[in-house]
Amino acid sequence: MRAVWFGVCVALWAHGAIAQDTRATAPRITRLAEDSAQGFMWVGNSFFYYNNGMPAFVLRLLAGGPPAEFRPYRATMITMGGSGLDWHDLESYFKPGAVGRYSFDADNNVVFNTNDKLFDVAILMDCSQCPIHPTLGKIFPDIVKTDARIARAHGAEPVLFMSWAYADKPEMTAELAAAYTLAGNTNNALVIPAGLAFARIRTERPDIQLYQPDNRHPTVAGTYLAAATSLVTLYHRPAEENSYTAGLDPDVARVLRVAAWRTALAYFGPGFGDK
Repeated sequence: MRAVWFGVCVALWAHGAIAQDTRATAPRITRLAEDSAQGFMWVGNSFFYYNNGMPAFVLRLLAGGPPAEFRPYRATMITMGGSGLDWHDLESYFKPGAVGRYSFDADNNVVFNTNDKLFDVAILMDCSQCPIHPTLGKIFPDIVKTDARIARAHGAEPVLFMSWAYADKPEMTAELAAAYTLAGNTNNALVIPAGLAFARIRTERPDIQLYQPDNRHPTVAGTYLAAATSLVTLYHRPAEENSYTAGLDPDVARVLRVAAWRTALAYFGPGFGDK
């Protein structure tokens, strides 16, 4: 199944150990190269498209934050259920007049995009176990290297999205963190530490259900946490005060936003929150 989501907004805009590979213990890249990035391509699978799309949660969190910190944001989500990055032909997504050529406004009117460049950032996520799978993990570094090169050739900055462990296999957290951090360091790419945020909440607030009954896909709370972690990583600002709760209890939503910020501080280290 292939689910493709396009969203454009013109008006709106760690926890857990990382394997002791000296190249993977800490991320080298701690922020986007261009703070003015507006066009984001999200390439992945059902972890992104569950709950009507994680990029939409990021948009609403941006809109729900302090007006002074408001940023332009335009997102296109390209996903296939169960897919790894090797399923995606990233080169084709940058073809002029193809992906992102048009979108829909708040009244469901078709809007033809005229941006000179649709994508400033390509956020990439492999399948949930691919980076650490005995067979597929061996090709993960090459796929990231290829996709990072393709993104940069089209003027887009590659960003890796660190996915979360299965609920019944918490040991995946450290393995995924190591794989994504190493790939990010090797390719000079920012990494969104969503998996570490999941591990933090499972330790500190196990009463908050982040998983669907399948122990893999996110509940609304899980998508909200991952989106908040994306927000603080991409924009370098706390999300503690925010009016958007995605229908969650306001206190729970705040706990998730705070956890996202604390995860980023722990992962990226001192100075992450500096302007």
